[in-house]
Amino acid sequence: MDLAALTIFRAVVRENGVTRAAAKLNRVQSNVTTRIKQLEEQLGADLFIRDGRRLVLTPAGETLLPYAERLLALADEARHAVRADRPSGRLRLGTMESVAATRLPGLLARYHQQWPDVALELETGTTGKLIERVREFEVDAALVATPLDPAALGDLFETVPVFREELVMLTPRGHRPIRGVRDIALSTLVAFERGCAYRAYIEKWYLEHGVRPARVLELGSYHAIVACVAAGAGVAVAPRSVLGLQADASNIAVHDLPDIGVIETLLVWRRGHFSSALNALKQTLVAQESAGVVTAEVVAGAGSDADPGVRAGVSAGVA
Repeated sequence: MDLAALTIFRAVVRENGVTRAAAKLNRVQSNVTTRIKQLEEQLGADLFIRDGRRLVLTPAGETLLPYAERLLALADEARHAVRADRPSGRLRLGTMESVAATRLPGLLARYHQQWPDVALELETGTTGKLIERVREFEVDAALVATPLDPAALGDLFETVPVFREELVMLTPRGHRPIRGVRDIALSTLVAFERGCAYRAYIEKWYLEHGVRPARVLELGSYHAIVACVAAGAGVAVAPRSVLGLQADASNIAVHDLPDIGVIETLLVWRRGHFSSALNALKQTLVAQESAGVVTAEVVAGAGSDADPGVRAGVSAGVA
């Protein structure tokens, strides 16, 4: 059982079949099929069963997968360790959508320019899902919001704060100022699915004041969330930084949420699972945050003539 066979096995699982796995690995399909059969013979167990046009993991395959992930991660870590002076190899990074849209484009461009030998793979998800993917070695690290429950990040993980996000409430334009939860005129909360840390914070805020949203409308992007709020479908919570990306925010009002305050974004990785590529990313993120503090304070101080607690529309977000 060699690393190449495990790489092929993992690719077939991730790509849901031999055809896409072969394309991903730049191999012919017959080679992928042969290597899977050889791996099954070495292990003495079938790893897949065919369900129509799909390949489904057998119990033996389900057992092997986390071991394969760990072995391949350790191999990557070993390669990084012996070339600690020059980050290289693959770095799988998970991130919240808000961070991917507002914080990462320029930062990752600089990272790639400085470390061109690192192949960076990026995926987005909620804080809850990303923590689980780090736990299962499916990504090397993730950028997540500080969880409402500290137990979500136990001794298994290491973390470093890299960004600070101010949460605000979004309502249709013309909504009265929100100084407490009972000032909210609309009963629907527009939010990401459960696992989103920002949703957890706002739902806790509701409950602390004895209120529950009558309905939660779950959507998959901030663009869709803002559009629904602008159309009057409900209210939402978002980092102020994402609002500068909206092409037209004239139909929404932005309300401060001082009871919730600022939420730190953390870079999270499994304890002991570190590499030169990840270390270089950590250093880049920390340096970016240090440089961004002054910018954030300047932007936050702009427009101070607005009615406290509410602003109609958005001209810029904190980058």
